[in-house]
Amino acid sequence: MPRGASEAEIKKAFRKLAKTHHPDKSKDPKAKEKFAEISSAYDLLSDAQKRGQFDRGEIDAEGKPRFRGFEGFGGQGQGGPGFGTGRSHKTFTWGAGDGAGGGFSAEDIFDLFGGMGGRGGPRQQQAPAGQDLAADVTVPFVDWAMGGKVRVNLLHGKELDVAIPAGIEEGKTIRLKGQGAASPYGGPAGDVLITVRIASHPQFRAEGKNIRVEIPVTFYEAVLGAKIRVPTLDGTVELTLPPKTTGKGALRLKGKGVQAKPVPGDLLVSPRIVMPEGPDAELENLAKRMKDGAPYDPRKG
Repeated sequence: MPRGASEAEIKKAFRKLAKTHHPDKSKDPKAKEKFAEISSAYDLLSDAQKRGQFDRGEIDAEGKPRFRGFEGFGGQGQGGPGFGTGRSHKTFTWGAGDGAGGGFSAEDIFDLFGGMGGRGGPRQQQAPAGQDLAADVTVPFVDWAMGGKVRVNLLHGKELDVAIPAGIEEGKTIRLKGQGAASPYGGPAGDVLITVRIASHPQFRAEGKNIRVEIPVTFYEAVLGAKIRVPTLDGTVELTLPPKTTGKGALRLKGKGVQAKPVPGDLLVSPRIVMPEGPDAELENLAKRMKDGAPYDPRKG
C-alpha cells in the first residue's frame, strides 16, 4: 500500500506483522528485536501529526527532529533541502504477504527506519553535536595519590566536580560525556575534556606507584636507633629506625603509597642524617677517638 494508506490499513498490516513476529510465536532469535521495531514504527505511523512530520522529513524514525540546517549537503526530501539522508522517503507496502513475498516484511521496516538499527539502507543523519570544551586541572598531590574529586571551572562559567582516579598519569585526559556546549541544532551536547596536571608536594615525591619521603634524623638516632614519626598520605605513623642507620637505603611501608587499583604502592622512607648546627666539641672529640682507635673506610672496595 502506498504512503497514503489509511489508518485502518496501517492497523491491519501492523496486526499481521505483530502476530507473525511476536516473540511468543516466532522461532526467529531476533523476533523480540523485530517486534519492538515494528511496534515503534506503528506508534509513529498511527499518529497523524508525527506521520506528517516524518513524511516531510522533519523528524526521524525515533520521532526526533531531523537536522536540516545546510542546503546542498544531501538529498532533497519532500520538505525541501535537508542535511542529508541522500534519499527521499520511499513508498512502501504493508501488504497481505506473509513476510516472504511481495508484502511488507520486517526487513522492509528495517530499511524504512534505518536510524533504528536497520540493515536495508543508509542511517539517518543525526543533528550535529555541541562543541567539546577543553580545560586543564592541577590536582593536589594527595588528592592525586589517594583519588578524589576536584572542582573545575570552565571558560563559559560552568563548574564541574571531576572524579580523579588514584595515580592517573600526568597529561592524561578525562572525558565527561554530554557536559560540553549545547547543540544549536537539537543534537546531543558536546563533551568536556579535562587534562590532568599534578601539583608538587613539599615532602612527597612519586616514583611510579610508590611515594618517597625524606626524613631528617639526628646523628645519635642514626647510631643508636630510635622511634620516629613519619608523615603518610593519610596522617602520621610511628616508625622504628634501626641502629647504625646509614641513610643509604629506605624503610618501606607497604600499601601506603599511591592508592591505585588493583594493588596500591608503598611509602619509601629515606632517613637523612643531619649534624648539629654550630661547633660541638664533644662530637668532635668522639670523632677523633674513633679515627684514632677504630678507623674504618666505607669507600674502600
